[in-house]
Amino acid sequence: MNLIIDAGNTCIKLAAFKGDDPVEVCRVDYDELSKFGRFTTSYPFRRGIVSSVVDMPQSLEAAIAALPFDVVRLVPGVTPVPLRIKYATPHTLGADRLAAAVGAYAKGEGREVLVIDMGTCITYDFVNADGEYLGGNISPGPKLRLKALNAYTSRLPLVSRHGDIPEMGDSTETAIRSGVVNGIRREIEGYISDFLLKYPRLFVYLTGGVHLDLHISEKMRIFADDFIVPYGLNRILEYKN
Repeated sequence: MNLIIDAGNTCIKLAAFKGDDPVEVCRVDYDELSKFGRFTTSYPFRRGIVSSVVDMPQSLEAAIAALPFDVVRLVPGVTPVPLRIKYATPHTLGADRLAAAVGAYAKGEGREVLVIDMGTCITYDFVNADGEYLGGNISPGPKLRLKALNAYTSRLPLVSRHGDIPEMGDSTETAIRSGVVNGIRREIEGYISDFLLKYPRLFVYLTGGVHLDLHISEKMRIFADDFIVPYGLNRILEYKN
């Protein structure tokens, strides 16, 4: 079995894979590494892979080093992956973006794929039908947008993204929330529509912690998949071995 470790901005995601199939997925906060120990001893792991978009704390580094099997570190631009990377600066590519692209292309079975990851940032990554990762874009996520409106203005309050989202706000609170959430929805719908016009066989994979109701007709081509990053990491580990 394979152990997948995805260290993100807010938590650590752990996954146990048997072949291509996820057996269990677990979220662990950085201050509760006892869960990490319990998870990593719950299955007969033979190898693992770790991806990180943060500087991992020493406690997590020590826990990984103590594991009784080899753990590969995904280093973009260095670790072999089953895609041809056309990014101009591969060493600066986020490991989570790379893993998501690998996972989406594997699931897309040779089609063009667009991966949209909605978290702290919203990332858009594209792989063509020939398995070439051509790059993507990075945009602020909802929390960043809401915080920016509060931090860089004199009077706008800090608003939660949870609450009423009318088409047009009828108060400052709903105007901010609707502007941010509806703006993100229209941004994502615009990306999908533009890519579908250029690539009619395109598959779109949505992942991350933010979920939106998209108003777009081609929903049969759009898949919500919270496992796309760990799936891609597992594919990279299998590819390396």
